[in-house]
Amino acid sequence: MYRIVWQYEVRSERLAEFEMVYGTDGDWVQFFRSSPDFIGTDLYRSIAAPTHFVTVDVWRSRPTYDNFRKTHAERYSKLDEWCSQFMAHERTLGMSDDGKD
Repeated sequence: MYRIVWQYEVRSERLAEFEMVYGTDGDWVQFFRSSPDFIGTDLYRSIAAPTHFVTVDVWRSRPTYDNFRKTHAERYSKLDEWCSQFMAHERTLGMSDDGKD
């Protein structure tokens, strides 16, 4: 499995929208579900800082994720750009690949 961990600081006035777009049935998950290699996304909200979130995206392998990104680059970029309105800050925390498909 290949996992990508993202960290977000969300604009307080956009919290509800962010949670809908990044949640388990949100726009990103709907987009990723077009690939049979997408396993799922978990969304976590900080207890200490309610505008801070972490997502964990899970794919079958890094090559399948990379292929999805390449094949759907334009749509990915448009969705990512549209979602920037919710963010005060976004960054990738890390990735892990256990090498198993």
